[in-house]
Amino acid sequence: MNPTEAAFSRFVVAADGWCSGVSRMPSSNFDARPADAKIDLLVVHNISLPPGQFGGQFISDLFANRLDYDAHPYFDQLRALRVSAHFLIRRDGIAMQFVSARDRAWHAGHSSFRGRDGCNDFSIGIELEGSDFEPFSGIQYEMLAALTVALQAAYPLTDVAGHEHIAPGRKTDPGPFFDWGDYHLRYQQALRRLQSSTIAAHSLHFHALA
Repeated sequence: MNPTEAAFSRFVVAADGWCSGVSRMPSSNFDARPADAKIDLLVVHNISLPPGQFGGQFISDLFANRLDYDAHPYFDQLRALRVSAHFLIRRDGIAMQFVSARDRAWHAGHSSFRGRDGCNDFSIGIELEGSDFEPFSGIQYEMLAALTVALQAAYPLTDVAGHEHIAPGRKTDPGPFFDWGDYHLRYQQALRRLQSSTIAAHSLHFHALA
């Protein structure tokens, strides 16, 4: 069984919005979505703390509001920040969840997609541990693809976009080293496995490949 198949077999999003097969680290950086919100957009980000450095607990500590701001000079500017994606996929492929997909995680900020402002209202945010300046790991693409189809099985997702697409000029992630073609290929492979099970799903529109 390859990594995507293994992840596909364990990534299941329950009715409460929490996914099996991931490490759960609840954050308080969320609130309720609007009552009429349709969760139809997936947003891909990148993050590294300090910038360009990988490993450790700094990202999860930031999302949990317990970052040691004195641990690195860069962290001083983050003191007032209250932010969290729904999910993080580390360089080693370990997936972590901070906010229920049913709730509005504070990941996108000021943003707009296809004429709709405030993407936090209707999106799910996935952070990849990485930067704009080097490639992501193969296992990250595998886990991202598997998590994408698991979320699609639970919510009416129709589109995938990068943070750079919903906040152009303000954000650049997931950046030029994120391989949208690789992600799309692995997603299609994972989707075929989903469709061969008892679950039917349509293919997502990848904004970066339009």
